[in-house]
Amino acid sequence: MPLQMIGAPGDPDLIRLPWDIPLEEWPDHHLVTLPRGISRHVVRFARLSGRVYAIKEISERYARREYKLLWDLARLDAPSVEPVAVVTGRTAADGTELDSALITRHLQFSLPYRAVLSGAVRPDTLTRLLDALAVLLVRLHLAGFYWGDCSLSNTLFRRDAGAFAAYLVDAETGELHPMISEGQRTHDIDVAHVNIYGELLDLEAGELLHPSIDPLVFAGQIVERYERLWSELNSDEIIEDVDWHIVEQRIRRLNSLGFDVAEMMVRRKVGTGRLIVRPKVVDAGHHQRRLLRLTGLDAEENQARRLLNDLDAFRVSNGLRHEDEAIVAHRWLAEVFQPVVSGIPAELRRKLEPAQLFHEVLDHRWFMSETAGADVGLDAAVRSYVENVLVFKPDENAVIIDAGADPLSP
Repeated sequence: MPLQMIGAPGDPDLIRLPWDIPLEEWPDHHLVTLPRGISRHVVRFARLSGRVYAIKEISERYARREYKLLWDLARLDAPSVEPVAVVTGRTAADGTELDSALITRHLQFSLPYRAVLSGAVRPDTLTRLLDALAVLLVRLHLAGFYWGDCSLSNTLFRRDAGAFAAYLVDAETGELHPMISEGQRTHDIDVAHVNIYGELLDLEAGELLHPSIDPLVFAGQIVERYERLWSELNSDEIIEDVDWHIVEQRIRRLNSLGFDVAEMMVRRKVGTGRLIVRPKVVDAGHHQRRLLRLTGLDAEENQARRLLNDLDAFRVSNGLRHEDEAIVAHRWLAEVFQPVVSGIPAELRRKLEPAQLFHEVLDHRWFMSETAGADVGLDAAVRSYVENVLVFKPDENAVIIDAGADPLSP
């Protein structure tokens, strides 16, 4: 069987990688070193034309299946890595058949949980990770996706303002259905609880957990957070009359949990004067969509919320309340956001994505102003943030080797 690459690779250099060599034996000059989670399969990262790809060695059947599932999740706008291609027909120089390979695009600025939790893990950091994972699992279940192996290891995390956003990175055991069954949903939660408990025990054995963290208690948080979200999204609420204040409270609770209500279903209960209220269509990313529409900036949900708050404050402080929203957003971009990002030295901008940089500068400005007893301004905040905070942060971008080097060039 000849070598085949199936999918939408985009970069022709992918086919030039040494597919006739087992992945674990690939020469270093084809690879970049990035933090990796625990995997049952060999996984390597290759950089081509400024992009980083994750390559997993796996049987052809499972490679094709996972590729299709990831595309289906992308179509449903579920948080997951982007599939690129499947490579089949791999044969070594001595004629030995090699496993196929699944290629996905590496999610920039993302980290496996072990990289996030390196050092002495504080309870609040772990809680935010588990919150992000619970939100991810709820979103997948709402889309009809049964994961089958939910864990911290099968997830990537990106910083999202003061929280984290979680992305599915391994769909090997998943199944997509028109609607997830109660049995599948329950099994996913049980598996998540057991896996996370084991992962926390492993961290504890490596002395990476704070003494106050009980692995069993914290593993239970994923169940509690998930059930709270699921109940809020799917339970009926009975009200005595059309009290839209109660309906609005329900919507606000959903928004606070990271969901936007696209539609509410209100029906009268037979034989009574009471109404039953249930969110009918829900989706995540309300602030993301508004920020993208107004500014073209693509950010995580909490980052988008923070940037929009600053945009709204800019509107008020400049007497632009009655101005068109799009015009105000254009001015805010030119007068506030872009000058802050441009004020970061070029060699340090790759440490964090622009939206996260801006969020952290705003936080730094607030702390400086509290100390000074007056607003110190953005210029001073940017300078202080660069000198006292940013230079000490690790580089979270995926690009680690020299940006001008092509690892496939002769």
